[in-house]
Amino acid sequence: MILADSSFIDTDFPMMSEAEEKSMHGEQVPELLGILPLKNTVLYPGVVIPITVGRDKSIALVKEAYASPDRLVGVIAQRNMHIEDPEPADLFRFGTLARIIKLIRMPDGSITIVIQGRARFEVGEFVQEEPYFKARVHKLTEEYPTKKESQVLVRSMKREA
Repeated sequence: MILADSSFIDTDFPMMSEAEEKSMHGEQVPELLGILPLKNTVLYPGVVIPITVGRDKSIALVKEAYASPDRLVGVIAQRNMHIEDPEPADLFRFGTLARIIKLIRMPDGSITIVIQGRARFEVGEFVQEEPYFKARVHKLTEEYPTKKESQVLVRSMKREA
């Protein structure tokens, strides 16, 4: 059942706290960023997802990033999910800065990580391919609706549903 009250999304089921949302909008994207290719997943800012990491390059990146204080990686979707060892040309130009929240070592040698998208970026150029991809990136600026605009959008979506 869809409620007519426009505060339904903001108060009953918040996606994240206001403080977390402000922190995410102000997130600084490093100029050089290790890149984790994703086969069939796109990560958006604010979203938390688990990812199984099995490629040697990706495992090296994740281990190094997890040991760092900020635990940041860049995630970019592959153009073709059937390519096992992608080259830079096999990746899209846009990606998402992600913070590794948790790392779980699996019995088969793979690693599962839980990541949260933080900010969108565009790749300027790939500067390293071994032992993992590293790219020069720049943060994309986002335009967000005001609270009033958000309420209008929610009401409009409810009318269309």
